[in-house]
Amino acid sequence: MRLAYNVDDRPPAQVDIPPPQTKADEIESLPFATLGIPGWPDLMHHKYVVRDEATVWTGSTNWTDDSWSREENVIAVVDSAPIAALYRLDFEQLWQERAVRRSGKVSTDPAGALRAWFAPKRGGKLARRIARAFSRAERRIRIASPVITSGPILGALSDVIADKKVDVAGIVDLTQVNEVFSQWAGLATWKSNALRTVLSDAPFSGKVSTPYAPGSVHDYMHAKVTVCDDTVFVGSFNLSHSGESNAENVLEVADAELAERLATFIDELRGKYAPVVLR
Repeated sequence: MRLAYNVDDRPPAQVDIPPPQTKADEIESLPFATLGIPGWPDLMHHKYVVRDEATVWTGSTNWTDDSWSREENVIAVVDSAPIAALYRLDFEQLWQERAVRRSGKVSTDPAGALRAWFAPKRGGKLARRIARAFSRAERRIRIASPVITSGPILGALSDVIADKKVDVAGIVDLTQVNEVFSQWAGLATWKSNALRTVLSDAPFSGKVSTPYAPGSVHDYMHAKVTVCDDTVFVGSFNLSHSGESNAENVLEVADAELAERLATFIDELRGKYAPVVLR
């Protein structure tokens, strides 16, 4: 057993809204090998387990109390030795290099109906892969992502929605989306207009979560799953520009039954929250 975890080591002057921090001394006291991965400027954002070189447990769920009780998340369990080997390779890169930027150099060749993606080395390629899936969709697109800021993804999604030929809908974390717009305020960026158009012209719901503050609860809409016709993308990757540079993983699964289940899950989440109304 070995455990790698994110350590937020940004300089104090860079801390605006810091993420929740693991208590490293408690982790290091565990009776097996552990290793903190520096998480600045890019996060070690994985949440996966490789068990006995045969099974992978992955998804969007951080290992925190609030993640299990207050947040929407998706977990995937895959019994596949070839996929487990790819995750093991990514883990070894993090373990040996102790650097986010040197991880994710893993093959994206399919293993049957499954394909694994790892950022940052394949982050840009992953974003373009999802964007291409949007462009090729014929029936439906369903999205659950806290934010949507990746350029290729946002551009392709805008085009699909404008064409009005595909059933597009989704859910975001509205608090985090509004924080993105605040960060973009005053910047001459096409993304701001594109994101407003996407969230206004397609039926997106938004969870109004609790803004981050020291000691506050973490009740974000945290699921990260996309359905394009009968293909699913699920993992730790927000559809965000920063996600392309983080240590992230995504499983691409071509399976009609699973796609239907997760599309239904996303629609059920949409029904729990009000439609997005932007400020």
